[in-house]
Amino acid sequence: MTIYEVYSHPALLRYRAKVCSAATLFLLIVLALTYIPPLLVAYRSQGFWLKQSTYQEQPNVRFRYEILLIASSSTNGDFVAWSTFPQFNSLVGDRLRMPQVSAREEDQNSDGKMDQLFFKLELPLQSTENVYSVQLMLTFSYQLYRMSTIIMQSMIFIQHASPIPGAELYINGDLRLQQRGPLEHQGLDTTYNVSVINGSSPFANAYQLTNIIAAYQQRNLTTVLNNPSQVWLVGRADAEPFVINVTIRYPVETISYPLCFWEMIKFAWIQYVSVLLIFLWVFERVKVFVFQNQVLTTIPERMPSAIKPHQS
Repeated sequence: MTIYEVYSHPALLRYRAKVCSAATLFLLIVLALTYIPPLLVAYRSQGFWLKQSTYQEQPNVRFRYEILLIASSSTNGDFVAWSTFPQFNSLVGDRLRMPQVSAREEDQNSDGKMDQLFFKLELPLQSTENVYSVQLMLTFSYQLYRMSTIIMQSMIFIQHASPIPGAELYINGDLRLQQRGPLEHQGLDTTYNVSVINGSSPFANAYQLTNIIAAYQQRNLTTVLNNPSQVWLVGRADAEPFVINVTIRYPVETISYPLCFWEMIKFAWIQYVSVLLIFLWVFERVKVFVFQNQVLTTIPERMPSAIKPHQS
């Protein structure tokens, strides 16, 4: 009759030794070599303590309908201007031109957040005037909510110049967030929820572009028009206005933030355990070889089987 294995289970074998013995010293050394080197390997391989990470979020952006426009009307330094700030318009005097402005924001994926802005400005000119350069500021309300809540006002600055008088300036680009430092992972930040342009000031220096941009660039968080594609069209008729067409998209942003304590521990633990498993496998076989072959003197003791034979 053929005999085959129907069941198997491991037998427990204990190796006993005195506290002050070579076997005990060997076991302590093995334990130290098992658990300490993986920590050193993970730490020295860079990035053990991950202090900063990133996440993606679609910002909630809305156009604030605050506009400041300066356009050179001749080659000798003359200019025309207009803004949505009455104090600025009063300072401009007879250089003021009242344009026709239209703006439309679209939510293309119906997620409750706007995805792009279509902006058009038609600047009327006198018959002797032409446009050689344009400087345009547009302001936005910018909000983030996923980690920390950021509520701020931001802007973009558009500038283009040409030796040939233009009929239209077409610009297409992305509104991008720029960080000088990581954002907090929680809390409310309204530090920059103030107007970029002080429209209530009666002084001319409050509307100087260099002063506005210098103050804006001191911030930790700013927005810029990223990789704008610009087209300068020529051939404007005398009775036609100069046109500025701008298309701005609000893409998903990759935002950096500092990790909290438990996120740092979670990442470090994964790295440590991944190396530790290799050391556990290697030194477990080292211990089996040493004690089974009695390389170090110990007293083997077989534990009684937990399975008792059936008695009829």
